[in-house]
Amino acid sequence: MTIFRMPADEAEARAVQDELRGRVVLDEPGPTPGTGRVTGVDVAYDDERDLVAAAAVVLDAATLEVVAESTARGRVTFPYVPGLLAFRELPAVLAALERLPVDPGLVVCDGYGQAHPRRFGLASHLGVLTGLPVIGVAKNPFTFRYDEPGPERGDSSPLMDGDEEVGRALRTRKGTKPVFVSVGHRTDLGNACAHTLALARHFRQPETTRRADALCRSALRAATA
Repeated sequence: MTIFRMPADEAEARAVQDELRGRVVLDEPGPTPGTGRVTGVDVAYDDERDLVAAAAVVLDAATLEVVAESTARGRVTFPYVPGLLAFRELPAVLAALERLPVDPGLVVCDGYGQAHPRRFGLASHLGVLTGLPVIGVAKNPFTFRYDEPGPERGDSSPLMDGDEEVGRALRTRKGTKPVFVSVGHRTDLGNACAHTLALARHFRQPETTRRADALCRSALRAATA
């Protein structure tokens, strides 16, 4: 079982991020897009009951057919703080991943990796704890700046923090807003973008995210019925 250390407060959470950040591997290219398995993870909350439900959905990377899926539910034990969302989400996400009957392959998070103020978002945290290759594909650029990418599918532009590129704004569908891709662990940025395009064949978001989002919402409804 993967050990997750829950901090007592915000200061300790930031210290944990700073401690683990040095373990992020950024010099591996990652799995070849369109091959093997790829897994989406996502969470849904019931704030009134302090409940969280996580889902992990494994797809065949070539066909995008579902290979396996699992869910986990639990109590939210850490407050909402921008930049520290991993401490709210990771316990349930890790539990869902551990219930999978197959190896997840590359993991895709609905969130950030290196595109994070301390370069240690959810995708990096998850990667360090599990040892899996992980990327983050987010719906918005967080606090970072970018120039609008070109209008065609596959067009991209750097997501910048000062003079540092922390991710890319990537157009997955013509006529839609870009998504924001960043490296989590054991992949490079070009590979992360290629995986995102391979998974977003018909919609703006990767199919991994769409499937995991639907499953965690269903699990939360079942838990609160």
